Amino acid sequence: MLAVVTSGALVGVEAQPVQVEVNAGEFGEAGVYLVGLPDAAVKESKDRVSSALANSGFRMPPTRTTINLAPGHLRKEGPCYDLPIALGLLAATNQLRPETLEGYLIAGEMSLSGALRPVRGGLAFGLLARKQKLKGVLLPPESAEEAVLAEGVNVYPVNSLDEAVRFLEGEHAIAPMTPEASSFYRRPDSAHAVDFSEIKGQHQVRRAVEIAVAGFHALMMIGPPGSGKSMIAKRIPTIMPEPTLDEFLEILGIQSAAGISLYGEGRYFQRPFRSPHHTISDVGLLGGGTHPGPGEISLAHHGLLFLDELPEFKRSALEVLRQPLEDGVVTISRSAGKVTLPCSFMLVAAMNPCPCGYLSDPRRECRCSPTQIQRYRSRISGPLLDRIDLHVEAPAVSITEMRKSEPGESSAAIRERIVEARDRQRHRYADSPATTSNARMSHRQIRTHCSLSPAQGDLLQRAMEELQLSARAYDRILKVSRTIADLAGSDKIETPHLLEAIQYRSLDRNLFY
Repeated sequence: MLAVVTSGALVGVEAQPVQVEVNAGEFGEAGVYLVGLPDAAVKESKDRVSSALANSGFRMPPTRTTINLAPGHLRKEGPCYDLPIALGLLAATNQLRPETLEGYLIAGEMSLSGALRPVRGGLAFGLLARKQKLKGVLLPPESAEEAVLAEGVNVYPVNSLDEAVRFLEGEHAIAPMTPEASSFYRRPDSAHAVDFSEIKGQHQVRRAVEIAVAGFHALMMIGPPGSGKSMIAKRIPTIMPEPTLDEFLEILGIQSAAGISLYGEGRYFQRPFRSPHHTISDVGLLGGGTHPGPGEISLAHHGLLFLDELPEFKRSALEVLRQPLEDGVVTISRSAGKVTLPCSFMLVAAMNPCPCGYLSDPRRECRCSPTQIQRYRSRISGPLLDRIDLHVEAPAVSITEMRKSEPGESSAAIRERIVEARDRQRHRYADSPATTSNARMSHRQIRTHCSLSPAQGDLLQRAMEELQLSARAYDRILKVSRTIADLAGSDKIETPHLLEAIQYRSLDRNLFY
């Protein structure tokens, strides 16, 4: 007897439909044969399903049984097919009425007892069910909390194989989960929150950070060890505006595909903060693998990617950032297929001015030779540096500043100004959904919204010639000027706004050329 169960396969961050076809009662040697390009985890599902059926009071087919995961050209990965395979086996052996499976998308990993464990891609499965106009989704409770955010589809949380069977047979009623029941709209615990008021001194760096967040610009901080670069970077999420619902669903979709949302730190309504170690590989940063999946730049989508000790990263890993910084998406091609992943992130980088770190520290003597300093700085290419909008020096903090008891400006006060600046940008680009901030302005939008007077144009030209900046840096200066004007509540770019934006490019020549 043939039974068909609808499930899904993750391709990148999206789900593709998969039909689990189970045919029992075949002639030949008794056993279960699994086909359809399964990986090792899928092949092992036969053993998990066999034990789960026995411990739930059901029986395995006594005859030869073939299980096909269609379409055959799509690679099937992970244990998410345990539950649909088990239900298909029950339907093919008349232990479950086959018609009860119609209209449901089913996924879930099973333990040997029949209890269900969460799977990656809950939100993607919900979106797929809505796209396919199915009547419902059966998932483990933790994954169902993700799927319910895809409004317009009924999501039923099931805890075990036995509960799923009784629900499908109409013996046990399960109410569809509501978005309010999902834990993903929680705010982080404020008891362990950090705040910008804890930063001592560094007024210029704080100003540069505010501008960068207001316009979603890339930022690089350069200073000796202990000057507070990492401390400031870890507090940037506290001044970023909350994501919109659409942005949060994009963030959650990527994290769900990577499995991050199955853990506590990935279940908050907030923008992501990613800080990979400098030993990360090109694939780990960009994404990919044999079967392409999201990397750190995609996991930081609509959030912050912090690269500490930037010159210590592999040159090849840093160079892969160039195209994603410009386009906000990355396309990965492998033999198993090609996927396009979103990666609109805010880059924040930190580095020392030299290998020992004390080149600009008035209290410590630098031990590095000019050759060592040049070799150290040359690890960051000019094209990558060109794509970083703001460069700011973070000098060592004096003991006098450290001893001050008055707290600095709080994150809430800074975030209020940033939200106002973002509101201006949202209204300005209301007709261009692809442009979400000043950093994402197209060349046409730059000409429209960043016009300069003749005197300002002459000033910028002189700065470009003296600093030997590129045409790309010209556009970056205009974008940063527009953000500074937004923070000041000005409709036009004034000369002080332009001068401040230019000063954030002065390190191009002084440090790297």
